[in-house]
Amino acid sequence: MKYYLAPMEGLTGYVYRRAYHNHFHNIDKYFTPFIVNKKMSNKEIRDIHPDNNKGMEVVPQIMSNRVDDFLSVTKELTTYGYDTVNLNLGCPSGTVTAKRRGAGFLAVPDQLEEFLAEIYEKSTVKISIKTRIGMKDEGEWERILQIYEKFPIEELIIHPRLQADFYRGGVRMDTYQKAVETINVPLCYNGDIDSVEKYEEFCKAFPQTERIMIGRGMIKNPGLIQEIKGEPGMTKEILRAFYEELFEGYQEVLCGDKQMLFKMKEIWSYLGQNFTDSEKYMKKILKANRLSEYDVIVQALFREQELLTK
Repeated sequence: MKYYLAPMEGLTGYVYRRAYHNHFHNIDKYFTPFIVNKKMSNKEIRDIHPDNNKGMEVVPQIMSNRVDDFLSVTKELTTYGYDTVNLNLGCPSGTVTAKRRGAGFLAVPDQLEEFLAEIYEKSTVKISIKTRIGMKDEGEWERILQIYEKFPIEELIIHPRLQADFYRGGVRMDTYQKAVETINVPLCYNGDIDSVEKYEEFCKAFPQTERIMIGRGMIKNPGLIQEIKGEPGMTKEILRAFYEELFEGYQEVLCGDKQMLFKMKEIWSYLGQNFTDSEKYMKKILKANRLSEYDVIVQALFREQELLTK
């Protein structure tokens, strides 16, 4: 099995990827949060720059519904040594889908097919796709699969939910089964793998799948893949070292207490779930208005509490 880290906007940028890679060493492929515009911003260039991603296999993700914009970004990416990109057809955000981007592009399958035909004909890089199964109805998936079958997709990463589902409710595994049975491209599964039990359940149902992408489950528990592999999970010492590298990395790129607190509170909304008696600490972290105040609370959490046993 190959393990991928899902692209999560605001969370899995190069600071996070670098810290994770330095302390856990078990991701086969990292995907960047999506690039939207025809030309990359300075922030996006920093995120994909090889100097910030040493030792990692990284695939930049692009969100676009315009052929010229997509090809312009891929051309720019090749100057940094990239030969593979990922097309985002999965983002369920309303502001994104209203512009027929992300999962919103699935609502106009004829236009999507024309777009794919052009980019696969004209692009000089390999293209993988991360997709949802439709907008509002599972019946859309059959037509979408018929489209994907026509193109040399490097790999198809399927999150088997509709756009309308966002992240609510269970994944629609019958649609993933349909893809396994009908489409002849390399498949990767993405969706709700947040424990060893769920991973094993998936592998039992789909033994032919050799790639799996994990997002929220791994942000919450960075040691999840170690546990999946039957190795000891993360220790508090490793988690602390990982956290401290994250904290220092964000201090280098963010400005002031406000930006740092916003970022670290988001990180702790996931990491806090690993500790015993964490609720009172999390309340204080979320209320903190100064970085110095926040740091005292975090240090107390590490000092006074232990990791939950799995």
